[in-house]
Amino acid sequence: MSQSIILITGATRGIGHAAATQLIARGARVIIGSRDSGRAETAARKLGSGADWVQIDITDPASLEAAVETLQQRYGRLDVLANNAGILLDHYESVIRLSAKILRETLETNLIGTLRVTQAMLPLLEKSENPRIINVASGAGQLDGEPQPWAPAYSMSKTAINMLTQQLTAALPGVMVNSMCPGWCRTDMGGDEAPLSADEGADTLVWLALDAPDSLRGHFIKERKIVPW
Repeated sequence: MSQSIILITGATRGIGHAAATQLIARGARVIIGSRDSGRAETAARKLGSGADWVQIDITDPASLEAAVETLQQRYGRLDVLANNAGILLDHYESVIRLSAKILRETLETNLIGTLRVTQAMLPLLEKSENPRIINVASGAGQLDGEPQPWAPAYSMSKTAINMLTQQLTAALPGVMVNSMCPGWCRTDMGGDEAPLSADEGADTLVWLALDAPDSLRGHFIKERKIVPW
């Protein structure tokens, strides 16, 4: 069990892909998870021999069941689950005009999807000697600090991710669970004006996966440090 087996959802681009690249360079076996099987396979091939891929739609129970079966057959365990997949649909829309449809769709993916994939992967995580769950949240969801109007549906979903992290920590004493903020990064979601590269945003995810002390549980982490949320 010297090589860590790590699943990153939404890892064909952006922070997830950057984290996969860094983890493979550290000797981990990284499974690229994506609802688009073609993109997942292409990304894994480009990353080389340290990468694998699996089709996984975190909003589809049948897809989750198939992914678990595939990973069970190939590896028999999972050491790290990085819940990175997410959507941003509302950008600069005011909460006053936010539609229930957009809010439901955002929560279905960002919150409920994260819970579903975590529940599905638990049997594999429980076979690891040092299981870890990393939930990618955002500073947009922080309650600490001045109120800000940006992307209300996305922001609410990321606040909920931090509470999900707390709930999982309490429910899974044998699993190290934390959430993290990658910062504002230059990705398809973050845009070209962001101050951080995807590699910089991925640094905390890589650290939580491989280097963070096992005693670090139930926290919101940014730049490898606990921050209030």
